[in-house]
Amino acid sequence: MTAVLPLLRYQTALLIRSHRWLPPLLLYGIFLVVGVQSGQPILDSLGYTAAGLLPVAAWLVRVCVVGDPPAARQIAAAATSPARVHLACVLTALLCSVALGTLATGIVAGISSPYSADHRVAVPIGEATAGGLLAAVTCALLGTAVGALCNWPLLRRPGWAMLATTLAALLTLVQRSSPAQAAVGDLVSGSHSGTVPMPIWPCLVAALACAAATAAACALSSRRS
Repeated sequence: MTAVLPLLRYQTALLIRSHRWLPPLLLYGIFLVVGVQSGQPILDSLGYTAAGLLPVAAWLVRVCVVGDPPAARQIAAAATSPARVHLACVLTALLCSVALGTLATGIVAGISSPYSADHRVAVPIGEATAGGLLAAVTCALLGTAVGALCNWPLLRRPGWAMLATTLAALLTLVQRSSPAQAAVGDLVSGSHSGTVPMPIWPCLVAALACAAATAAACALSSRRS
């Protein structure tokens, strides 16, 4: 992990300077402005906030994976290894997604109504925020997994990679067996009953999926570099 930290700092600086993070950030901001309003039930709003993070996380992975110039990537790979360079790209996207989800969750929790969907049952703000944060992390992990599997080195052509990323992100959101669907669905169901769910198991499953997808992509990057 120590060898990856300098690569993480480099990838983060590269991402910030490239301004390629602006489109997914603007998309997420528009998504929240359209779907979240002040005074709405907190659990519904947090579920919506978490769901929108999944495609954004997948997009950020693509931005990080293709953002490094080929010559610079080859130099970094020669100094460390192709797998570590690719791991740093994916981790940078994941950390940015989690940071964005944490910020959005805090803002949405602050402007939402701490009541159930029918405004009859009070909902603890702290517990609701924690549940919403777990759901956001779940979606960020799954979005990262989608991005890792649908871009270089598995898919080399940009057109196919973008199409696969978009479709896979949408399917992951709507598929009933998806941890993202479980986490977001628990928040929506909890809003109707006034109980706060803690989607711990969906988050753990998403973490395993993200780790497996990242490991596969890193292993393949060593062969195709």
